[in-house]
Order: sequence, then C-alpha cells, then structure tokens
Amino acid sequence: MILRPARLEPIFSPRPWGSLSLAPFFPKKSNLAEPLGEAWMTGSECRFANGPFEGKSLGDAWSKMPPEWTGTLIPRGNAGFPILVKFIFTEQKLSVQVHPDDEYAAAHEKEPGGRGKTELWYALRARPGAEVMVGLRPDATKEKFQRSIQDGTVEDWLEHIRLRPGEAVFVPAGTAHTIGPGLVLCEIQEYSELTYRVFDYNRRDARGKARELHVEKALDVICFGEQRGGKIAPLRIERDGLEETYFAVCRYFVAVKWEFSQSITTDTSPEHFDLLIFLDGHGSIRWGGGQVEYDPMQTWLLPAGLGACELAPHAPTALLRSYVPGDLSEFARKAAEQGVPQARLRALVHR
Repeated sequence: MILRPARLEPIFSPRPWGSLSLAPFFPKKSNLAEPLGEAWMTGSECRFANGPFEGKSLGDAWSKMPPEWTGTLIPRGNAGFPILVKFIFTEQKLSVQVHPDDEYAAAHEKEPGGRGKTELWYALRARPGAEVMVGLRPDATKEKFQRSIQDGTVEDWLEHIRLRPGEAVFVPAGTAHTIGPGLVLCEIQEYSELTYRVFDYNRRDARGKARELHVEKALDVICFGEQRGGKIAPLRIERDGLEETYFAVCRYFVAVKWEFSQSITTDTSPEHFDLLIFLDGHGSIRWGGGQVEYDPMQTWLLPAGLGACELAPHAPTALLRSYVPGDLSEFARKAAEQGVPQARLRALVHR
C-alpha cells in the first residue's frame, strides 16, 4: 500500500442559521440561494482528492485501510472514522442543545453505535460582540432549567462567552450549549451527530414545520452542578521555528495549533494517523516519496506509517493538528519530554 498524504474534499450542508456566503474561506460558495451552515471536512461521504484512495469516500476507504494508514491503536470494525472536522458559519443562533456521552448513547440510541459527542471549537472569525453559550450557571437546577424551556428563558441559565479569533472552547458531552451569530468556527469532535435540541427559538422551516426537540433525553444527559466546558486557557510553546498552541487533549482527540514561516519537520506515529487542518498560508508537504501542495481550508490525512515529513511554507502558515491519542498518561509523559510543563498540561487534559 502506497503511503502518502491524502486530501479530503469538503461537503457542504444547508442549515437555517447558516450564511449565504462562505467567502473568503470558500470563495466559490457565495451568492447562495440557500444558507450553508457547515463544511464537513472528514465526513464519511467526503471523497479523497488524491492518493491510493482517490475518488473513494472516507467511509468506504476507512474499512479497507491497513494499520500503516490508520495506526495500530485505532479500533475500526463497525466504529467508523473517529474524528469529525467541520467549519461552521453562523448568521443566526443555533438551537440550545446537548450531546450525550458514549454510555448514554450506547444504551439509548441504535446509531451511531455507542458514540456520544465531545467537541472543541476554534474561532477563525468573530464579529465584535460574537458569543457562544456553554455550560450552566452555578445555581441552575434541573427543575429551573426545565421551567425555562417552557417560558423561553433558557439563555438566562447559560454562561455567555465572548469569542475573538484564535480562541477556543471545549464542550464535553453533557454540556448545554449554543453558538451565536457572526462566527466562523473550526469544530473538532468525536465522530457523532447525536444532538438533543432543548430550544430552537420557535423557528420553522420553509414548510412551516418546527424542528424536532428532544427535551426528555436532553434533561437526562445535561450536567447540572460543576461544569467542565468553557473557554480554554491555551498553552503556547515556541521551538525551532514552530509555535505550538495546545488547546485540549481528551481520549477522543488532541487539538494543537501550529504556526510557522519556515520549514519544519515532523514524524508520524505508528499508533495513529494525523489530520492537518490548514487555516492560513500555502506551501508543500514533502516526504520520501514526493511532495504535494497545501492551501487554506484544506484537510490532509497523514498515514500513521508515513514517517518523517517536511512542511515547507511559501507563506506564513497556521494549521490545526488533530489525532486520537493512546493512553493519556503516556501522552503527558511524552509532552514532558518535549518541554511541556506538567502543571499547565494537567489543565488541558480531560479524562
């Protein structure tokens, strides 16, 4: 099997709260007749643009990939690809919602086979005053929150968080949340679309039909009391021409930002594949077997067995790197060897 970086083509999803133009991020998606809310970068229907799986969907290719592509620690079977990457474009508020954890999903949902949803949002663009609402006020109770659903005051019980470009928010399963207008976010999440809507601002579609709510299940899974989500205090480290910003580490994904303006080298791990989500800049990915060119708003999969490769920018580059870690204690040990302060890292590791 040929090992080489492989790019995935995005799929765009209409949403009532989306935008009629995704420019300048996706210039061809402007002057739209229907608002688009999401660009799925690693959806199961996304197709490979190059490499040995060219033309195949990620869902089909994943089941056929050998460990040299997937990594030795990534379970496959019927589980499907583990990380979903999206870009989200908001012109209206999303519904107030919550995602279940794996245990609840396995017990109550036939699909997607016991996967809940933990996610992270990274802000690419934020209009002045743009905010998300993540987590509940300390005095929120199940009874108070249920009453607020009925009287339309749900937002009063959510924590409001202003966002600026470059900031990130962690949203673990069980956290009530919504996203406000005026934002472009990169979302990295456990691959699941299980969403329990609590309140949708009484919106109706073109046929006058309201979207389904899932209040009973939502109240089952919402975490009341101490909240684990919210804005991240990142850890930044500079070395050898690379600025690394650690946002979050959990058993579902690692999210780290890389910024560089000169060539850097990296090595893949035989344990896992890597996703490189390019945000700014353009240049080349070079490895022993050749090179490919990268541009903004592209997502590349680096096979686990690729080994050493070089990122050679033609312009200053920023990307998000994500992968599924193995044992979190082992991750912490390796991070310490690279000079990451353990006291700071503990705040970023979510067990």
